[in-house]
Amino acid sequence: MAQAIVGIIGGSGVYDLPGLKNPRRERVSTPWGAPSDELLIGEIGETQAVFLPRHGRGHRLSPSGINYRANIDALKRVGVTDLISVSACGSFRSQYFPGLFVLVDQFVDRTYARQTSFFGDGCVAHVSMAHPVAPNLMAQISQAAKNENIPIHVGGTYLCIEGPQFSSYAESLHFKASEFDVIGMTALPEAKLAREAEISYATIAMVTDFDCWHPEHDNVDVVGVINIVKQNATTVSRLIARVLADFPKEHPPCPIGSDRALDNAILTAPDSRDPALLSKLDAIMSRFLA
Repeated sequence: MAQAIVGIIGGSGVYDLPGLKNPRRERVSTPWGAPSDELLIGEIGETQAVFLPRHGRGHRLSPSGINYRANIDALKRVGVTDLISVSACGSFRSQYFPGLFVLVDQFVDRTYARQTSFFGDGCVAHVSMAHPVAPNLMAQISQAAKNENIPIHVGGTYLCIEGPQFSSYAESLHFKASEFDVIGMTALPEAKLAREAEISYATIAMVTDFDCWHPEHDNVDVVGVINIVKQNATTVSRLIARVLADFPKEHPPCPIGSDRALDNAILTAPDSRDPALLSKLDAIMSRFLA
């Protein structure tokens, strides 16, 4: 088994990872362009951790402007085996109140202006996204929340919209009627790319608002979102620190094969693969190009 290296992608309001020992920043180049920021690398307990602020320090990047491929490729290049995504989200359920964490296990993609795959013409691959969240990682986060007495709901569907605008009232009612649980702008294509990179992935969705469907609550705005995120920053840092402190030294095989997702997924015959694309896939397809 490979050494476990845990990546953390911080969303809105989460731009650093407190408590890292021996921290260092590393700029990683990728064939897909520049990632959102330098990687912050260190240890918590005996576990090596790699932190990346999704929007960059100072929140420079919009959801559509994030180079998701570069982010995942950079994390793959430094050996990340398990990836925890932290994302602010709106809620479509009264019981999922602002301040609650939701450990989602499904995604619905309503984005339209993003690069969603490392693969394409010259090297075609179709990975399974039936179960997009790695169950081992999900269980480790859930147990850490229990150990730290942090309220968290396990399970739920995250709807990802393009943004950067929040939903209209009609859209919010439609999404709620569709029985989605939470809404955000950044988990996709991140989860899809992590699966192609054979990195086990899970999302901690931090509820900040009720979108605009709730008759007894104000419509979502940036001020309200950031206020809740700031209140939760210490809590999510404590949760991640506990996950890392308890993390196994070696990455256990994923029961749904998220860490072997490219097995039987690549359709293009070896002698028909585009050398230029393969050169960009050197980290993602490292198992097949050695």
